[in-house]
Amino acid sequence: MELTFREAALADLERVVELIADDAVAATRTGTYGAPHVAAFEAIAASPDNELVVAESGGEVIGVMQLTFIPGISRNGASRLLVEAVRVDKAYRGQGIGRLLMEHAHERGRERGCVLAQLTSDKQRPDAHRFYRNLGYEQSHEGFKLPL
Repeated sequence: MELTFREAALADLERVVELIADDAVAATRTGTYGAPHVAAFEAIAASPDNELVVAESGGEVIGVMQLTFIPGISRNGASRLLVEAVRVDKAYRGQGIGRLLMEHAHERGRERGCVLAQLTSDKQRPDAHRFYRNLGYEQSHEGFKLPL
């Protein structure tokens, strides 16, 4: 399968929302495609430190992830890569596309001078945790979230 990675366009956004929401854990918090998603897309597109990346095959968007490049003071002023909303269409899972998405993310992080990639994954996703551990990620920290 030929796979292309590119920054998402506004025309991709409805499909991106569909991919992210096609998950029991994310469905209720993602909502249905609408104005809030367009506003978020515009903010991501306007930020030099954010990328919404799609994986495309045969003209069809089959995967997505958001990358954020975070400058920092710790680790001797190092930048970090934050990877979020990694999704692959159910019909294409198990074919190595998630691994290729993550390799692309790591490549983009290195290009931007990041020394560390980090992500969070809902505790209800043991398959995703196994996937990230197989990529070399360590569950080294506890994550905390507070609704604002």
